Amino acid sequence: MLLGRSDRGLLARWWFTVDRGLMFAVLLLMASGVLVSMAASPPVAERIGADTFHFIKSQLFYLTLAVPVLVTLSFFPPRYVRRAGLLVFFGALGLMVAALFFGPEIKGAHRWINIGPITLQPSEFAKPAFVIVAAWFLAEHTRRPEMPGQVVAMLMAAMFIGLLIMQPDFGQTALVILTFGAMLLIYGISWYMVFGLGALGVVGVFAAYELVPHVRSRIDRFMSPDKGDTFQVDTALQAFKNGGLMGTGPGGGEAKLVLPDAHTDFTFAVVGEEFGLIACLLLMSLFAFVVLKILVRAKQEPDPFAALALSGLGLIFGFQAIINMGVNTALLPAKGMTLPFISYGGSSLMGMAFGMGLVLALGRKRFGVRSSVPELNVSYA
Repeated sequence: MLLGRSDRGLLARWWFTVDRGLMFAVLLLMASGVLVSMAASPPVAERIGADTFHFIKSQLFYLTLAVPVLVTLSFFPPRYVRRAGLLVFFGALGLMVAALFFGPEIKGAHRWINIGPITLQPSEFAKPAFVIVAAWFLAEHTRRPEMPGQVVAMLMAAMFIGLLIMQPDFGQTALVILTFGAMLLIYGISWYMVFGLGALGVVGVFAAYELVPHVRSRIDRFMSPDKGDTFQVDTALQAFKNGGLMGTGPGGGEAKLVLPDAHTDFTFAVVGEEFGLIACLLLMSLFAFVVLKILVRAKQEPDPFAALALSGLGLIFGFQAIINMGVNTALLPAKGMTLPFISYGGSSLMGMAFGMGLVLALGRKRFGVRSSVPELNVSYA
């Protein structure tokens, strides 16, 4: 049955208020992820002794969960978005604590926890939920200056970042710090606080370099490639060279045969080799479209909570894509971070679907609804 603008049903109201362009762009990214998984993951599965299509089947399974999560959350009004963010954030923090004590150690890190047959990475869900909760408390301070919203948001950031460091997961730590710092700048904190937080960040980088061996190793290899093992980055760069403009064609690449993380951290290199530079540029353009769509909607939003939450969710999505692509092209030190919706990973896919579902919910047009709080002057200049 066709929907008309005169319809007053739930589905009709959702269809004519949700950002359909953004939703279809996200669904296109999800579909692209399945295509890339078909190209990148079979050799990896065979190397570990699994079924050739193990990762493809798993990706399709999680996709059948992610799409309903995305669409269902897009129906939520802002008050339900806040409640979902709060519930998921503290639930994920609890699971992160449990992972430190009961989770398996994988590559020297305790980032995952087994729940029945499913291995979950709670931090993937905590990231978008943290943005929602931080935006909520910062916006409440705008509405009620007597409420210490800034302090509460910073305490929650400290808890989250502290748990990420304990895992350890310095890539996600940097991502959360970048996003929260950008949210504070948009919110309008004083320059004294900006410089103070910047100084803390610099001190943190130096401390990690001095105290954590694998951080020192990655930075040293990045600064002096001739002094360490740079096999994955060198192979990724060679993959881009092999691909040229049009690529070698699906299945014709060689990088995935030797790259241990061809289906996760270095998926972008597989795209470059098998589909070529043009496909890489199209993929980058799709990411840019999603991020800019979200930021433009945030700038139009009169409600401080929605404006901050949309800004944070758009930026954390964009920052993660930039970091992954930067690692693949040797512009950034190696980090264990997926390319949103493209790399294999159930937790990553579900966490991203959760975040984008909240974006669609907050970005819906709300005709005739006026905010009861002062407007937030969102500026990206």
